[in-house]
Amino acid sequence: MKISTGVGIGIAFVGILMGAIMGGTSPASFMDIPAILIIFLGTGGTTAASVGPEAMRRIPALYKIAIKGKTPDMAERVSLLVSLAEQARREGLLALDERVNQIEDEFTRKGLQLVVDGVDPDLVRDVLEAEIDGMVARHHIGAATFTKAGGFAPTMGIVGTVMGLVHVLQNLSAPSTLGPAISSAFVATLLGIGSANVIYLPVAGRLEGLSKSEVELRMLTLDGILAVQAGDNPRVVAEKLNSYIAPIDRVSSEEKAAEPEQRERAEAA
Repeated sequence: MKISTGVGIGIAFVGILMGAIMGGTSPASFMDIPAILIIFLGTGGTTAASVGPEAMRRIPALYKIAIKGKTPDMAERVSLLVSLAEQARREGLLALDERVNQIEDEFTRKGLQLVVDGVDPDLVRDVLEAEIDGMVARHHIGAATFTKAGGFAPTMGIVGTVMGLVHVLQNLSAPSTLGPAISSAFVATLLGIGSANVIYLPVAGRLEGLSKSEVELRMLTLDGILAVQAGDNPRVVAEKLNSYIAPIDRVSSEEKAAEPEQRERAEAA
């Protein structure tokens, strides 16, 4: 089982805090309110100015996707498409009309409906590729929000540190305050770099990874739907679609082609 984004971020936080404690630094030292305001409000403001309010409103939903999002099950989709190919060869394309509403995935359902309606294969491809392109564009905007925040946060940290050092230089007449003041100034750099590399950039990477997996799933689905429409042999469909899947996760074409027959026998028994 893959470690989720939330667990990974949690491990990073624990590692940083444990390292600080073991080095003799109290976690309370990092709770510097001016530095926190500069980093998080500054990063939020510059990111909003860069991507716009609509993208900012989607941030809570994007966090949820990054933390809870699951990698698509490619093998399951291959199994579904092979079963559709089997039924289409046995009963004809119009027989698939009964299964359209039973398919949960909207993209697959839409493509299958176009096939059942007798739409030309080239037009089916064009429609589904347009759907994929639109999804990629939306996903890019979401990931770019966190990528930009990951770029702005360290810069805001430097801004906060410079502001803190300016304050230090203005109070050189009080040597006893220099140590705490310099320490506070560098907290801003720490928070900026830390938030970028522990929160923003990992979330951006996770969203990009999920997007690529979804694109691969949809391209697999597109090829499968066109193969069903062309009346290809289910074993050929399985072999073709398995090329999208890592060898360790593949199920043999014979097993996939046999699944519909096995279900029919079970129903008849």
